[in-house]
Amino acid sequence: MISDFNDPELSGKYLGTITSDFIKISDTLKEASYQIRTRKFSDYPIFPISKEMQPIGKIFVGKDEKNLDWNYFMTYLDEFVQRKLIAEESLEDFQRAYKDPDEFCCLFVMDGAFTSFVYLPYPND
Repeated sequence: MISDFNDPELSGKYLGTITSDFIKISDTLKEASYQIRTRKFSDYPIFPISKEMQPIGKIFVGKDEKNLDWNYFMTYLDEFVQRKLIAEESLEDFQRAYKDPDEFCCLFVMDGAFTSFVYLPYPND
């Protein structure tokens, strides 16, 4: 399930708070993505976001720490495969759909039963 804002629930319910948070910490996320890739941890950094604490990835920026609506976690594709959140047979589809990590941040939005991948463009400097 890979989306580019084509999920109406995402657009209506989440996009505003996600975007306002993202503007505040996009530079931090972009640098983390760069470090994950240059240190060869993964070519596919993923930043799960959730309003509650959750087990995927490691906490990166807590919502209270930066006055945000969402907690930001840091992980990469391998954990999604290990946890069977992305099936082995869907791996190539995910990799093909994954957008340029120098230009886009891959977020995994989690709110209750709702989950969705979202790619947000980093603001231009």
